[in-house]
Amino acid sequence: MTENVIGVGIAGFWHVHAGDYARDATDHPGTRVVAGWDADAALAGAGATDLGIEATGSLDELVSRPDVDAITVTTATADHTEVISRAIAAGKHVFTEKLLAPTVEECEALVAQARQAGVALVVSLPRLADPEVVAASALVDSGALGTVTYARVRMAHDGWLGGWLPERFADPVAAIGGAFTDLGCHPAYLVQRFLGARPDRVSAEYGHVTAHAVEDNAVVVARYADGALGVAEASFVTTPGAFAFEVRGTEASLLFGFGREELIAKGGRFGDQWTPVPSAERVARPFELWVDAIRGRADPSDNQRAAIELTRFVVAANAAAATGSAVRFGTEGLR
Repeated sequence: MTENVIGVGIAGFWHVHAGDYARDATDHPGTRVVAGWDADAALAGAGATDLGIEATGSLDELVSRPDVDAITVTTATADHTEVISRAIAAGKHVFTEKLLAPTVEECEALVAQARQAGVALVVSLPRLADPEVVAASALVDSGALGTVTYARVRMAHDGWLGGWLPERFADPVAAIGGAFTDLGCHPAYLVQRFLGARPDRVSAEYGHVTAHAVEDNAVVVARYADGALGVAEASFVTTPGAFAFEVRGTEASLLFGFGREELIAKGGRFGDQWTPVPSAERVARPFELWVDAIRGRADPSDNQRAAIELTRFVVAANAAAATGSAVRFGTEGLR
């Protein structure tokens, strides 16, 4: 039996990944891009022209089209809750750029709404599917490192030095933050993957190298109840760009990206010299997970839980940076 191709609408061209998800939908044999919309008519027109698709005049028009079964959401982060909720109410499956929503309460409400409506909701957390992260996660889970005491993840690019990151990413209202709320999401959810979703407390330092209203450099430290420390770093002003992580335990350690683009291990069963770690078995990328969930072949619950906890982490980090004080994680005032 041949499955119907899923028609995908693009909700928003605000985010730089709008075109990436459109390419995912074009490349996947089970999906095709149908139409796009943005509240900014100029962005909508330019985005639709680039992709060779129709631009709709409103979000309601997009989600009411019978040939649109699902939508990708790449609006401003501040608009996620409304856009995603309206799409779910229209019975459309949703794939969204992180953050899922600005607050934990809004995230939980969207997940509950999607579950009740019977639609697939998946958040793009792509680094969790990277081969080196999958391999590192498996080693952490197996106890090969002993007790993990420290994890550091850095993600950085030259977006504001090279002039390619749109200025709208500096709008503290639309973007609800700067480098950490955007790029820092990846280090945040990886620290959570390696050390646990909920640290005991979070502290943060945000820097301003450029003249933007939001931070362009960020370092966030999460302290866990068992004494472990997680460090999540993000930057829009790093040349060249960087993705690197280290995970250190009582028996062995892992490194990736510190001048060597492969996962290496040392200590314990790996011996006294840095040793390459074999590649992990491939896991579904977020877009593939979404399509499988739409087909009823995958459960997106783990992705949704990770997205909620990511928002909790980012909210805590932003609060810590704003107050200059460490913040107890998950306190009621941070919901």
